[in-house]
Amino acid sequence: MDHLAGFLGATSMSCSPGSILGLPAVIHSAAMRRVMEMVKRVAQTDASVLITGESGVGKELVARALHEQSLRCNSPWVDLNCGALPEHLVESELFGYEKGAFSGAMQTKQGLLELAHPGTLFLDEIGDLDARLQVKLLRVLDGAPYYRLGGLKKVSPDVRIVAATNRDLEKDIEAGKFRSDLFHRLSQVHIHVPSLRDRTEDIPVLAEFFLREQKHNARIAPAALQELCHFPWPGNVRELRNVVIRAAIMGSGDEIQPEDLPLGRQKIPLQSASVVTSLDEMERQMIFRALDQTSGHHEKAAMVLGISRRTLTRKLKKYEVANALEAVAAG
Repeated sequence: MDHLAGFLGATSMSCSPGSILGLPAVIHSAAMRRVMEMVKRVAQTDASVLITGESGVGKELVARALHEQSLRCNSPWVDLNCGALPEHLVESELFGYEKGAFSGAMQTKQGLLELAHPGTLFLDEIGDLDARLQVKLLRVLDGAPYYRLGGLKKVSPDVRIVAATNRDLEKDIEAGKFRSDLFHRLSQVHIHVPSLRDRTEDIPVLAEFFLREQKHNARIAPAALQELCHFPWPGNVRELRNVVIRAAIMGSGDEIQPEDLPLGRQKIPLQSASVVTSLDEMERQMIFRALDQTSGHHEKAAMVLGISRRTLTRKLKKYEVANALEAVAAG
């Protein structure tokens, strides 16, 4: 997830249970209360934690909360998105390298495992890690020392690893895409963050929080709030924040009305919920609309979606949105 903690204004979090996700007093649902209680219990251990959930639900926030509640809270927090970099760069970032290890290695560089010592290393999109690096990471989790790329000296950092994914790793294991031993080593504790549509009671307070966060004086009309609560939110909390802030900025008055919400073309009728397209298809449609609204400007579209430019580029390739837009323009 692309620095969700940052755009939720949660770069640092209190170690008190009431603000465990950096969102004090805005978590009402029983589902998220259970998540917070699990974080509170697990944080005091050194167990490896796997956090699962759809994109935009706040997996990085949960990981940060684990760090801030732990005995390592005064030590470094380091994160790496395993899906945002090519394989060779993920390896050099994670394990470091010596000067001259490869073309362009002009000086020795510590890896993120070393930089995180003796704190927490958060590995987002762990399901995108390739097979060879899965083996190397498993050895580290088992306590084995490793070498920087091109190095001769063993490195043995003391670091807690927290991983996250929006993929079904058990299905990936069945398909031979992910190692079962690494999965079990990473998931000594498994925390699942529910989607926003499964905790709609959090929507009103989250929406108000986002307005206050941006210092907007706008209020949300009851009819608009009802629209927010009935929308399926394929982009989860990230999408809710973007919609609310955009409505506050673009709205014509001091009260956000249903017509101010950019949900009209996105809305999926509640009666057709049984035939809702897959989440991948909904995400593809969101990207298509963002590019349409920004006249194909990738940087602006990424901002609208609340993701990085690199992540948008990767998703464009995945869904072939660029080809679809070209076809529409040609037609």
